[in-house]
Amino acid sequence: MSLHSKLQQRAAQGKPVRVGLIGAGKFGSMYLAQVPRTPGVHLVGIADLAPDAARTNLARVGWKAEQSAARSLDAAITEGTTHVGEDWQALVRHPAIDVIVECTGHPIAAVDHCLEAFANGKHVVNVTVEADAFCGPLLARKAAQAGVVYSLAFGDQPALICDLVDWARTCGFPVVAAGRGHKWLPHFSESTPDTVWNNWGLTPEQARRGGLNPKMFNSFLDGSKPSIESTAVANATGLEVPSNGLLYPPASIEDIPYVTRPVSEGGVLERKGMVEVISSLEADGRAIPYEIRMGVWVTVEGETEYIRNCFEEYKAHTDPSGRYFTLYKRWHLIGLEVGVSVASVALRGEATGVATCWNADVVATAKRDLQPGEVLDGEGGYTVWGKLLPAATSLKMGGVPLGLAHDVKLVRPVKKGQSLTWADVAMDTSTRAWKVRNEMETLFGEPSRKAA
Repeated sequence: MSLHSKLQQRAAQGKPVRVGLIGAGKFGSMYLAQVPRTPGVHLVGIADLAPDAARTNLARVGWKAEQSAARSLDAAITEGTTHVGEDWQALVRHPAIDVIVECTGHPIAAVDHCLEAFANGKHVVNVTVEADAFCGPLLARKAAQAGVVYSLAFGDQPALICDLVDWARTCGFPVVAAGRGHKWLPHFSESTPDTVWNNWGLTPEQARRGGLNPKMFNSFLDGSKPSIESTAVANATGLEVPSNGLLYPPASIEDIPYVTRPVSEGGVLERKGMVEVISSLEADGRAIPYEIRMGVWVTVEGETEYIRNCFEEYKAHTDPSGRYFTLYKRWHLIGLEVGVSVASVALRGEATGVATCWNADVVATAKRDLQPGEVLDGEGGYTVWGKLLPAATSLKMGGVPLGLAHDVKLVRPVKKGQSLTWADVAMDTSTRAWKVRNEMETLFGEPSRKAA
């Protein structure tokens, strides 16, 4: 039975999937826009540090005031309405709630939210992929031990890429490469919230109109988010990552099967079975027609002559050899699609992408020369960007994961372009996020860091 049919069935039975949302910013608001249009789902509560801002966003996406007027979570369940408040712990501990959607974008807080949800028997759809990037494999293990499902969020590119990879493997195709698109030039790694809009392609006025967060959008532009999302994909699918960071080969959609081949066959990959990100800009800055900036793709191999003949007969666009074919989705709708994950974890007990191994990591890397005493401001900020590396490389060097590079003081100088190590920073080792990361390093390999 399809997910939609299952939701309709739950609606008819008067037993909706009960959901709690933590964080009602841009991504959360997009999900909120779809909730009233989805059968069999009851959003019981929203927890946000700024409840008034959450209510403003509810009005922005079309909710009527009475829909979110419940005085408590219990009242919301009785009335079929939604409670808005600050207490995320009450949300994750309420026995009637089935699924928590973690949507804060704050990786350290997200780890707390996930762990508490697991402890209280809740499935989790984790939109905060930054947290998944530095400890997703262990979060997945802890969820399984608690008998609940932990999932990446459908609509965000990692889950969509995982879906394409699963399609390919289920059909019997070897996956040569998979990934997303991005607008990329090398100097974007130095971008800050002050320079993001011109490089992104929006005016400051357009950004203000949309309520867009410059730091968050800059985390996409400077390469941090592509690295984070590629990490999530590699850890969920078992695909490998480039040995020294993403290459961002420029290509139109037509040329993706050409560039996503091994170097030995004329492409850019070190080997088959890797993640990569395709740039929508040529090296000289010219825009590429029919690009995949906002989309996802997977390149597969036709291993036999018969399969390659089928590619040709059905006009599948391949590389010149006819061996490699790329399937793609040119757009993703972000929070508007999260309902697929909510339904999947609640009704099928299946994640829409979840870490199964530790193949990749994102290491904080200096945007400029940094001095002792400076405080790191995390992804999208003024001090560091995230570099994708094999997990083994990060572990050996003692790399500081980008998700933990928030409000952390440097204790020694770091040159521009240098990746940070635990010895470079005074890390707060009291957070659950650090402890989970520490535990994961212990489980997956000999810990190499010594927090100062």
